Amino acid sequence: MAQRSESPEPLRRILHIDMDAFFASVEQRDDPALRGKPIAVGRAGTRGVVAAASYEARRFGVHSAMPSQVAARKCPELIFVPPRFEVYKAVSAAIGAIFARYTPLIQPLSLDEAYLDVTAEIGRHGSARAIAEAIRAAIRAEIGLAASAGVSYNKFLAKLASDHRKPDGLFVIPPRLGPDFVAALPIGKFHGIGPVTAARMNALGITTGADLRRAELGFLMAHFGKAGALYHRLARAEDDRPVEVARVRKSIGAETTFALDLHDWDALAVPLAALAGKVAHAATRHRLAGRTVTVKVKYADFQQITRARSLTAAIADAATITATGQELLRPLLPPRRGIRLLGVTLSHLAEEGAGRQLALALG
Repeated sequence: MAQRSESPEPLRRILHIDMDAFFASVEQRDDPALRGKPIAVGRAGTRGVVAAASYEARRFGVHSAMPSQVAARKCPELIFVPPRFEVYKAVSAAIGAIFARYTPLIQPLSLDEAYLDVTAEIGRHGSARAIAEAIRAAIRAEIGLAASAGVSYNKFLAKLASDHRKPDGLFVIPPRLGPDFVAALPIGKFHGIGPVTAARMNALGITTGADLRRAELGFLMAHFGKAGALYHRLARAEDDRPVEVARVRKSIGAETTFALDLHDWDALAVPLAALAGKVAHAATRHRLAGRTVTVKVKYADFQQITRARSLTAAIADAATITATGQELLRPLLPPRRGIRLLGVTLSHLAEEGAGRQLALALG
């Protein structure tokens, strides 16, 4: 008796919807006097941090997670607008309701971006591109904001596609063009490859996706560990991660690998503060606060240790995360071996009461 061959699963249709300069755009929408002007959502001052910058401000080099004093120097005409997290959350919920008209498979990444799996909805709407166009039109008509959209057959490409035509753009990467699109991409544009890793790849002669594709798996794993296997797949436009509905975020972290091993406090204090700022910025975007700060140290011989401290109240401001991180890191110095990687994580997260604490991140 002949065996029935199973038909292959259809290619997925994934959208990545990304609101353009979300916090800043909401402020410009609600206050016509701010339209067309460089604004930063945040508070001025020595402890202020930019949560979001309008495109007018970005032309001067102002960007999120930048200290407010630095932003003001770059753009003397910059207007600081206090954050209104309850408003941003309500707008985000309204945008999510628009998503839900087209698919139940929604993975929010933050208040301003999400992945949508519309594979099962193609029959009703004609194409993934048509769904993306309808969502963007609804957001503009009903919410009064612009959104960029990327359409492809996996999450990695959909994210690249939404970045490709920002702001207020739509770009589709079909299966036949996926590998070629990745091949032409500079390594620094790969979602998931940070500046330090990109610099290491450049030093190895890997500057584009095509270079990365030519690198053998063993070579990549020898230089980048387990991440090498991921880079090997991404170079071939392969990404089998599903859209995860109702994903629960357990922690927010950031880490950096140093070009040269570091040994003393003066060299480590600046990157520690920068990492704390990134964690605080991410907490702001997700409207979360946490009670536990963890510092991770990886030595030159790749041995790794962590130190953690739990606080009595949930926090999300860069100053407190930095101070706690300093208290955890100081006893580890000076190290017997150089430090090649430093990381900071905020965990035991909760949204309850986060609004008051998140304001500190910008004040």
